[in-house]
Amino acid sequence: MAKCIMVQGTMSGAGKSLLVTALCRIFLQDGWRVAPFKSQNMALNSYVTPDGLEMGRAQAAQAEAAGLTCDVRMNPILLKPSSDMGSQLIVNGEVRGHYEARDYFRMKRSLIPDILAAYHSLAAENDIIVIEGAGSPAEINLRADDIVNMGLAELVDAPVLLVGDIDRGGVFAQLYGTVALLQREERKRVIGTIINKFRGDVSLLEPGLQQLEDLTGVPVLGVVPYTNADIDDEDSLSPRLQQNAAAKAIDIAVIRLPHISNFTDFSPLEEHPALGVRYVSDASQLGRPDLIILPGTKSTIPDLLWLRETRLADAIKACADVTPILGVCGGYQMLGQTLRDPDGTERKGSFEGLGLLPCETVFSTQKTRTRRRATVVSEPFSGAAIEGYEIHMGRTERSDAEPFCRFSDGSADGAVRGNVFGTYLHGLFDTGELTVKLASWLAARKGIDIPAAAPSDRAAYRQRQYDLLADAVRQSIDLNAIYKAMEEFDHGGTPTARRH
Repeated sequence: MAKCIMVQGTMSGAGKSLLVTALCRIFLQDGWRVAPFKSQNMALNSYVTPDGLEMGRAQAAQAEAAGLTCDVRMNPILLKPSSDMGSQLIVNGEVRGHYEARDYFRMKRSLIPDILAAYHSLAAENDIIVIEGAGSPAEINLRADDIVNMGLAELVDAPVLLVGDIDRGGVFAQLYGTVALLQREERKRVIGTIINKFRGDVSLLEPGLQQLEDLTGVPVLGVVPYTNADIDDEDSLSPRLQQNAAAKAIDIAVIRLPHISNFTDFSPLEEHPALGVRYVSDASQLGRPDLIILPGTKSTIPDLLWLRETRLADAIKACADVTPILGVCGGYQMLGQTLRDPDGTERKGSFEGLGLLPCETVFSTQKTRTRRRATVVSEPFSGAAIEGYEIHMGRTERSDAEPFCRFSDGSADGAVRGNVFGTYLHGLFDTGELTVKLASWLAARKGIDIPAAAPSDRAAYRQRQYDLLADAVRQSIDLNAIYKAMEEFDHGGTPTARRH
């Protein structure tokens, strides 16, 4: 069976996902067969595997860093929040239902067989499994039924790295407090702490590092610098959703819906030198951008009602005569005339859309999950080859409108009327062809010249970013100590950390 190392954090957003991604790449570079694993993920950024199953986007990126095709075994439990109190539960890539938080906590231990089956299957095929925790292991109110942090570490006998985020401040308190709240046997699993996202002179930290080691009895195994490696973000804590983009020639406003999902669709736009992408959650922030994008969402109808409550719906419609608008997945559904939900999949009833596309959406309990190749057929983007995936509930029928693209099987997707475009296809900018055509068209509309650009190879770009991240982490951590801990745990030994 594979050796393993688990990365836990002092909080959400501490950098667990990035560190797991880096370790996957480092172990691959060192010649090992390595796979990521996260037993339970709560995120709206999901991905479709080649066999049509749904998993967390972060684990798909980690698999790519490990040189693997994404596999639902890497994330057997996915929770997609649909409200403050409930989530859609996806087990082994398939929807199992909607659960209120209290009901899910009562039943989640019944998912342990699914988790262990996925883990042991991966472990039988690989040399190393890099496991990601969730949130913090010090949530003492949740400890009894934990299946993703120390509870999982016990089930698979994993050594643990504990990561703290210095960028938010209070990192010593984060790390000390977390270790202090762990049970005695749990502390023995922590083989080292890592301080993440550091900016500045590491020597200034050294007195604190020694005190932290003395207080916790756990060695500090590294101080990782803040890195600019561009890795797909996991969820709405992403910094790119919290701030406006630097000013560029062309202004693109993405509506930051309350349940925004798959916002990584727009990462290729952010990389273009002429395209400035900013996220807008208030009508006063919208202004008159060069393009408005309505992104995907886990909860189309509630987010449509939110658009009306915030008056963003009125602001978007007021721009529609002169400003191009693109809707992706849930955003495409919102642009239509009517959204009907006879079975209460999201909210039972019939709802008026923004009325900018001649479409009607009918929701159902059936979820579409499929990978696609397509060619855009609508002007001015005709001929752009795109690849992506669909994840949505319900079907949309258009009338008196041209489709946006045609799939490789000849079927049509989306709708176009004037300067309003809609499509179900996530990842539509990844090939780079649509990005180039969009940038040229928006520049021509604005009467400006931008440098000619060839479509960027997004796949090659991501590989370079994984290498940049791995290089930064390799230079900053005690990798030998991690290899040693994996070896000793794997063979039932007693590493130093277990004796504290």
